Amino acid sequence: MALVFDDESYYIPLLSHATFKFPDPREASDEGLLAYGGDLSPGRLLFAYQKGIFPWYNEYDPILWWSPNPRLLLYPDKFKVRKSFRRVLRSEKFSVTFDEHFSEVISHCASVSRKGEGTTWIVPEMLKAYTRLHHEGFAHSVEVHKDGKLVGGLYGVALGKAFFGESKFSLVSDASKVAFKALSDVLGSRGYDFIDCQMETDHMILLGAETVDRDEYLDALEITVRKATDMGSWKDFKWTYGMFSEN
Repeated sequence: MALVFDDESYYIPLLSHATFKFPDPREASDEGLLAYGGDLSPGRLLFAYQKGIFPWYNEYDPILWWSPNPRLLLYPDKFKVRKSFRRVLRSEKFSVTFDEHFSEVISHCASVSRKGEGTTWIVPEMLKAYTRLHHEGFAHSVEVHKDGKLVGGLYGVALGKAFFGESKFSLVSDASKVAFKALSDVLGSRGYDFIDCQMETDHMILLGAETVDRDEYLDALEITVRKATDMGSWKDFKWTYGMFSEN
């Protein structure tokens, strides 16, 4: 069974529950819709990320799997700190933790409204799946605090020396920027090759992310996922502006 479009030569295959096999993402359209169906089991999700594929769909729709072209990547050493943001960092009004409030971060990402977006794509099934990956040591959160309260953050998946950013939220100005700065510093110090931001946004471009041809991205991904993965909790990671340490 497949989703067939007007052009009968272009169809989207239904994934089998029996295997984790996906179509070749290099042959997908630039839009990137590759397949549908399957499940969000940890094994399938990790296999998909290794191949440059991620799930993205609305509630009550089938699971849709994507690999868009081009891909948006943020290289840790190319994070842009503009003058106004540098002042924010130096003010030290924010503090950052890792993996201490994963459930709260993903819940905020699912519930916080965003300009130009309707209902969230972080449906209950997705929330449960990534929480499971967190418990297994693959999914991680960055939490930004102000005056003792959680005000921003992000979460994603680490495999090899790649971090696959999934979503972010910000309850006050600059909080999500601080989260990305902290993550970039941490990953840069640990030899990560890139943060996969998936699709182009003005916000990430301003932070230094750049578009990369999908084939180039997939070539780099094949190399980086062979490297050692930082599994387990990241709670011991400590960051302050300009300095990262690991207890």
